[in-house]
Amino acid sequence: MSLLDEPPAEVTVDEALVRDLLADQAPHLASGPVTIIGNGWDNVVARIGAHHVARLPRRQVAVPLIEHEQRWLPVLAGRLPVLIPAPVVAGVASDRFPWPWTVTRWFPGRTAAQAPPADLDRLAETLAAFLSALHVDAPDHAPSNPVRGIHLAGRRELTAGWLDRLGASVPADLGAVWEQLCELPAWPGPPQWLHGDLHPDNLVVDDDGLVAVIDWGDLTAGDPATDLAIAWLLLPPGPRARLRAELAYDDQTWLRGMGWALSLGAALAAHSAQNPTYEALGRATLGGILDDLRTR
Repeated sequence: MSLLDEPPAEVTVDEALVRDLLADQAPHLASGPVTIIGNGWDNVVARIGAHHVARLPRRQVAVPLIEHEQRWLPVLAGRLPVLIPAPVVAGVASDRFPWPWTVTRWFPGRTAAQAPPADLDRLAETLAAFLSALHVDAPDHAPSNPVRGIHLAGRRELTAGWLDRLGASVPADLGAVWEQLCELPAWPGPPQWLHGDLHPDNLVVDDDGLVAVIDWGDLTAGDPATDLAIAWLLLPPGPRARLRAELAYDDQTWLRGMGWALSLGAALAAHSAQNPTYEALGRATLGGILDDLRTR
């Protein structure tokens, strides 16, 4: 997510660098055009020809995220019902670039943040199938993540601070709701595989529905409720209920998912003044949570 105070790049990535890396490590892709299309907190994204895209870390802190994707996405891709960006080329560090980098397929379409498909009930069903396939017991050596898949109480102060920053621009009872959600029991089962950052900008869609789930840098194991935040980040009440029915999680897991949506919605609303789309998404998410609670 691109928020305020984006950290500076530690390495400059431009088209010339990407071409050099391709010529050295993936010469079969080096003849096509290269265009930088994204420059986020952690990675630079470059379009390569018509069918591929490269992700290169712009900060040291992002290197383990690329390594996790290179290690685990090929394992997960074979059993998920939705396309994911398993590496086509797993680039390695060299004297030209100090960190690993990845080339994956380009998935045509748009993000759900730009415009979701018209049939949101169908999208909910596809998301449920994806999450059901993903949320299985993870191995002991799955990647760890200090901020995703954890008990909500681990985000208590951080989220309360975001709500304080929003002040009177959001309903006052959100703070009390957040405190109650933080008191929910932890996930009682073994750690499950999680996407870890399942928000609308990481869902590629077309007019027919979900095409691919991208940006797996936060891949980890833990409480599956983390990924359930997408129910409030993307879906209105009817499709949200469809997703819940298809997944059949217990009430406490669903409520923890609401807690994750509250935390992420507060972060978006509090830190996206330079990104009106994200700010609106955050505020809509918080509003949807309160609406759900009022109708319980």
